[in-house]
Amino acid sequence: MLPLREYIDAAAFKEMILCADAALHANIQMINDLNVFPVPDGDTGTNMGLTLNNAAAELRKKSFPTLSSACDTVSSALLRGARGNSGVILSLLFRGIARRLKGAETAKAPEFAAAMADGVDAAYKAVMKPAEGTILTVSRLAAAAAAENASKGLEAMFTAAISAGEAALADTVNLNPVLKKAGVVDAGGKGYMVMLGAMLASLRGEAVAPAENLKTPEEEETAFECFSTEDITFAFDTVFIVRKKEENVDLEPLRKYLTGIGDSLVIGEDDESFKVHVHTNIPGNALNKAQEFGTLELAKIENMRTQHDDLLAGRKAQSTDDLDRIEQELEAQDVIAAPEKEFGVVAVCAGAGMENLFKELGVDGVITGGQTMNPSTDDILREINRTPASTVFVFPNNKNIIMAAEQCVPLTEKKVIVIPSKTVPQGITAMLRFNPDDTEENITAEFTDALGTVHTAMITYAVRDSDFDGHAIHAGEYLVLLDNKIIGSYANTKTLFSELSWSFDELNPEFITVYYGEDVDEKAAKEASETISGCFPEAEISVINGGQPVYYYMISIE
Repeated sequence: MLPLREYIDAAAFKEMILCADAALHANIQMINDLNVFPVPDGDTGTNMGLTLNNAAAELRKKSFPTLSSACDTVSSALLRGARGNSGVILSLLFRGIARRLKGAETAKAPEFAAAMADGVDAAYKAVMKPAEGTILTVSRLAAAAAAENASKGLEAMFTAAISAGEAALADTVNLNPVLKKAGVVDAGGKGYMVMLGAMLASLRGEAVAPAENLKTPEEEETAFECFSTEDITFAFDTVFIVRKKEENVDLEPLRKYLTGIGDSLVIGEDDESFKVHVHTNIPGNALNKAQEFGTLELAKIENMRTQHDDLLAGRKAQSTDDLDRIEQELEAQDVIAAPEKEFGVVAVCAGAGMENLFKELGVDGVITGGQTMNPSTDDILREINRTPASTVFVFPNNKNIIMAAEQCVPLTEKKVIVIPSKTVPQGITAMLRFNPDDTEENITAEFTDALGTVHTAMITYAVRDSDFDGHAIHAGEYLVLLDNKIIGSYANTKTLFSELSWSFDELNPEFITVYYGEDVDEKAAKEASETISGCFPEAEISVINGGQPVYYYMISIE
């Protein structure tokens, strides 16, 4: 072990953040499994990981002459890359650090401890109703311990902060009623402690321990069945970035407005932009109000009620190992293809089979995404701009992606028409009616009309026991949804398809298409289709290899 440094300079801080990024990513799923608020969407670890990963990517690009410049880079990258409430709070903690260390070439323990305290102050001030038993509590008590022990040097300071933070983390289960009911500690607080531990390890010259060696006493199963969709007062988790119209714009009127239409409000800002996280039932109003203070740049809106329905298991973080590839992608985002035709189409889907099918039907660009990996507005905008057409139709193929797609309309010189498809089968059926030689009005009408002719059944697996809408859901069983409503869970596919056919009966199907996923073989898919065919001998049934992840089957009923 190397002698511990007496001060933190730019190089040391850079390495501390890179180590924290590695540790956080090694523990994403463990942190996700602790997440319980407001529904078991399991994405706290992912949100924090993606947020910190954005800063790590920026740090890897260059060296920094001063600690201040490195802190400013981290602060700005965290703000623009922040995802979810936990990501925004994390960005605020480091925003306070950057402000305190402005102009500093290095920092000894007392200066860095004071910066940690400033970060906590920034986070508490930004949160509408600071709740104890969260990452706020953990970071506050850790910073207080750091300040008390700063005179003893960096190692003693960080060791004390970690000891106090771990104690505070263990106590979150007693401070937060939601955590107490579920029997787990706060996920955001756990993520923060993983980071602090890695930062100290970096200062000591130690390698960050692999994920399998990082055990947690909170790994017992969570009582997620105690939560229901009705517990969610405000459905839409809304996050957006606005470039300020002037540097010193007063955001207090916006804060008051958003307080009146939602909860879980957090506003982070730097000199040029501000980022908002709020839970609300009217996200469009929040976006419109924010534009009084600047120019809307990015927005992400997720329906937390449908997240419960879909039982998300967490999103896969994008790797930053291949920086050249990522930089090329970012540069390509600004490229706008010259029109070579009047109409083009962009669709969102996942799976090689689904992607090939959309391209065969005339789609110009496919964006990989869907359940558990919703693309951002930037992702959709990039594909729109690459499409060599004057007017681009967009099929989101997921109700959680529609609003993100709609944000692209004012962001490009191309005309964008979002067709509100909620499932991949809806998008495929609509594309079967595509006539590029028709008028814009007729194409739009045909696409929109097609959506109403399709019902979609989706079969995945239940990640945990739950009681939802009167259905007893059992972990590990096949979970069935029809038009995004849970039908039930089943131990075997034979019973599943027999029961599902009863649900199809009232739909009077003429055409049934079974798209099977990457974890299903052709033989099993044909057996499933035969079970359905036996119930509907007059319906035309097709079996297609969609190759989609997460969902064993997507079934189109027309």
